[in-house]
Amino acid sequence: MSRRGIPGAIWIVLLLLAVAPVAWAQDWTTEDCLDCHSESDGDMPVVGLEHLAKSIHVDLDCVDCHMDIEDLPHEEQIPAVNCGECHDDVAEQYQRHGFGKVGVAPDIPTCTDCHNTHDIRLVMDKASPVNPLNLPETCGNCHEDGGFTESHGIRFKHPVKVYTNSVHGKAALGGIYSAATCNDCHSTDGSSHKILPPGDVSSPINHFNIAATCGKCHKYIEQDYNEGIHGILTMRGQVESPICTTCHGEHNILLTDDPRSPVSSSRLAEATCSPCHESASLNEKYELPTGRLLSFQDSYHGLKSKAGDQTVANCASCHGAHRILPSSNPTSTVHPDNLQHTCGDCHPDISAKIAQTAIHDANSGLHTGVAGIVRVVYLVLIFGVIGGMALHWLIDLRKQVKNVMKKKDIRRMEGDEVVQHFILALSFTLLVISGFSLRFYDVWWSEMLFSWEGGAAFRGDLHRISGVIMLLASVWHLFFLGTERGKQFLRDMWPKWEDAKQAFQMMGYNLGIVKDHPQFGRFSYVEKAEYWALVWGTAVMGLTGFMLWFDNLFVTWLPKGFLDVALVIHYYEAWLAFLAILIWHMYSTVFSPNVYPMNPSWLTGYMPREQFEKEHPLAMPKEEDETSESEE
Repeated sequence: MSRRGIPGAIWIVLLLLAVAPVAWAQDWTTEDCLDCHSESDGDMPVVGLEHLAKSIHVDLDCVDCHMDIEDLPHEEQIPAVNCGECHDDVAEQYQRHGFGKVGVAPDIPTCTDCHNTHDIRLVMDKASPVNPLNLPETCGNCHEDGGFTESHGIRFKHPVKVYTNSVHGKAALGGIYSAATCNDCHSTDGSSHKILPPGDVSSPINHFNIAATCGKCHKYIEQDYNEGIHGILTMRGQVESPICTTCHGEHNILLTDDPRSPVSSSRLAEATCSPCHESASLNEKYELPTGRLLSFQDSYHGLKSKAGDQTVANCASCHGAHRILPSSNPTSTVHPDNLQHTCGDCHPDISAKIAQTAIHDANSGLHTGVAGIVRVVYLVLIFGVIGGMALHWLIDLRKQVKNVMKKKDIRRMEGDEVVQHFILALSFTLLVISGFSLRFYDVWWSEMLFSWEGGAAFRGDLHRISGVIMLLASVWHLFFLGTERGKQFLRDMWPKWEDAKQAFQMMGYNLGIVKDHPQFGRFSYVEKAEYWALVWGTAVMGLTGFMLWFDNLFVTWLPKGFLDVALVIHYYEAWLAFLAILIWHMYSTVFSPNVYPMNPSWLTGYMPREQFEKEHPLAMPKEEDETSESEE
């Protein structure tokens, strides 16, 4: 052997020794691995033939994926499989998922999170987790997890749950494979590997790409949208321009005939169009006329829609659903030259002149032309006729009250008691009006009283002033209770067991079970119940009212939960007091046939002797000089 041949042989031997382990490793088969992994042994993962039988990797051996295994048996912990060794194009795409990055965000989904580990199926296999039937559930493993979405700043809660109730979700989960699923909208390549956040200009859910994303299925609608004013503004880069999801929603997209849908005929005007077209900032920016919603609601179409008519014209009926253009555009459905054709869809015989009738004019609908004149006539007629009726009965009521006051009467309250009652009634009335107008600020009577400039501040001041006046009246009453008459008042007003017996006796009398009417003293159980309810309500409302008035002070002493409880108590105690006065007190003092038109003692301190004797027979005075004639 030559000197030059010896090194060459050595190199050949060394090369064979180097590649021998690899060759041996490649000779390991799946069956060799299953000798250990076919049965559970502690934490050892179990991999049976059934896991591989239907996998697209059925023809591969374990070492084709687990390339780092050099010995059998191997160490318990082995490096993760690098799918990118074979799927390098997919791995390159899947470098970023949402806001996370591979290798940086620890909880970014891996290949096995979506495709499984060994039982990896084709997408069209119904058992595959990335099959359209299963994809929402697969995505939901992360996106329905509140902790996960919160940690990543994803504000949309339960998107998968919402999606399953949408038209797309019901279709996809019902077996229609062409229906949109998660990857159809969120992936740039349609395979769920390149999913970017909406802020990325390349993301299919970016504001300026939404139309194209929806257009993958709804091509002609995308074309109409792009030709319309909304699409034109979007392509110019206007971020406030409406896009598909602005009107239809994002995940919970419903059929147009579903009454819950924001684009249903009954909700379109108020839920979808008006948020933009009634926006002061947008109307100012684009110089759009205001009052569109009100003028529509006031029109024949709007009134019929409010009445529940599903076929009457709405915004989309005239302006179009997607190809919406200004009336100045010759191709617009609301251009003057096209109105007869547009209106003719519902009114085939409409004339060109009638079709020109303004719908959104400030004097449209109930205010249009002759209709407006008739409206004014009717308003005058209503105010005149109903006002005349009210005046007629007010005059009659005045006469009836005057007749009551002429009757022989008996003193019921002293002068200062009458004033106490009057202050109490006035402050309570103002408290009810000013208090409930805060909660029901959008009802007609509240708007009429406090919708003027500065009205909200005035309402608050009126409520607080009235509350202070009621509390001052309560202090006055406390001093009154210290007088001789006040002490007697308290003794007569103090509840007794006899009051409970009389309440049951009264019910029995009214039902015809008991023959005798109960005999009341100075105060019946009705008046005692009112008085002590007033005492309780004043204390509760005063305390909670001060806590809410000086909330910044009280919150330094008490937990905020106390103020929340105080607000609930104040609100519902107000309802309790208001309804008690309306039902219990007003009936006994005004609407009872035995009393109507009223007990005049709250004005004069006297009530008719006949009424007093009937209601309070045990309290009738012994001396005749205790009575008087009110006309004197």
